[in-house]
Amino acid sequence: MHLLIIDAAVVTCDAQRRIIDNGAVAIGGDRILAVGTTADLERSYPALPRMSGRGLAILPGLINAHTHTVLTSLRGTVEDWDGEIIYRYMSPISYTMSDHERGVMAALGCLEAIRSGTTTLVDLFRHVATYAGAMADTGLRLRLSESCADIDTRKIRFGDYSVDEAFGQSFLDRAQGLIETWHGARNGRVNCQVAAHAPDNCSPAMLARLREMADKYRLTRTCHLAQSTGEVASIRERYDLTPAGYLDREGFLGPDLTSAHWTFCTREDVALLAERGVTLAHCPASSSRRGLHKVPIGWIRDAGARIAIGTDNMSEDMFQAMAIAAIAHRTGRGRDEEGGTSPSPQQVLDMVTHDAAASIGAADRIGAIMPGLKADLTLIDLRAPAMRPIIRLLSNIVHYGHPGLVHSVIVDGEFVMRDRKVLTIDEDALLDEADAVTQRVWERMIAANPDIAPAAGELRWRDA
Repeated sequence: MHLLIIDAAVVTCDAQRRIIDNGAVAIGGDRILAVGTTADLERSYPALPRMSGRGLAILPGLINAHTHTVLTSLRGTVEDWDGEIIYRYMSPISYTMSDHERGVMAALGCLEAIRSGTTTLVDLFRHVATYAGAMADTGLRLRLSESCADIDTRKIRFGDYSVDEAFGQSFLDRAQGLIETWHGARNGRVNCQVAAHAPDNCSPAMLARLREMADKYRLTRTCHLAQSTGEVASIRERYDLTPAGYLDREGFLGPDLTSAHWTFCTREDVALLAERGVTLAHCPASSSRRGLHKVPIGWIRDAGARIAIGTDNMSEDMFQAMAIAAIAHRTGRGRDEEGGTSPSPQQVLDMVTHDAAASIGAADRIGAIMPGLKADLTLIDLRAPAMRPIIRLLSNIVHYGHPGLVHSVIVDGEFVMRDRKVLTIDEDALLDEADAVTQRVWERMIAANPDIAPAAGELRWRDA
């Protein structure tokens, strides 16, 4: 696409963190040609078609640093239920779904992401190759990985942590197939990572194999880390280490690794992770649904670790994630310290743009509005009550932004949503199919796993 968007507020997230009033962005093909004032770019690009950005702000496309789109199938359930949910619900439901059903739920996640101003999803889960095409067809930029384990995640809720080599090999085979099929696909819009699910379900042998795979294909890596008390207890019992200490012993920590959550990290863990250059994928909204996220964010920020923001489970709303991140981070170390005003709105926005891009090794391609970078842009409507009055634009966006403000989304130089109409998905058909799929999957999952059945009346299917 060739286009000149004019008369907008341009939030560049460049090295100077410029905000250009009455600004413009020139797009040529899949790249940003120039950014500057409307007057300057109209003189420099007189032949480009114009689009008025009056009343709009142009942001770098938002980057969701950690998500599982298929888990939209759990939305509105486990957030309010007692007990462990990772191995009790998240693992069983992924195995219950057919390939087509995973594709439907992943597409629903992508639809929500687009309407939330997201242009890049970092998605790790199981059987990813079965729904990668459904995600790619939505036009989003993707960083996909098969979340590998060689301890059967369907058995952990029964206390079985035995290593299953055949189970692990199936993951490695799927991961390699995903990489060989999808890395660099769709004109480079779809790429892959290497993922270990979590320390408690990956043996030393599995971690070594994954590191070898990442080295072979020159890929960044990701995993979950210290996400539950069960994980911490399991690693302590087996190795007499913390999860971070275990990964370090196995040579798995490094600057090419992004690990999610860090919820139950010790102060020593945080120092170790920062020293090794590991990025935190902080998922504050998901982790706060049962109370404000317990992650020791004050120690993490003090240690200088890079932080990117994701949505994790059941939601793709990056505005909500930014708002709750600001609250969680300003809470500091908890009740022993008064809140503050750090990080700034710009620093929070960096966590979903520049810093998130760096976490996947892509800061030279996405995450800012600069000449030569990919034309991944989010346009939001400033003529909305939630955005007025505009005294400090970034403060409005971070504290009060919401998906209803998103006007248009451009990925790789093409509109995936324009003037609030999603162009790559039949929304009504997808919404109806996702409802039907979710009901079928839940019914089959409970029939196959009666021990996880919720209390009577908890599942109430409703037509809208």
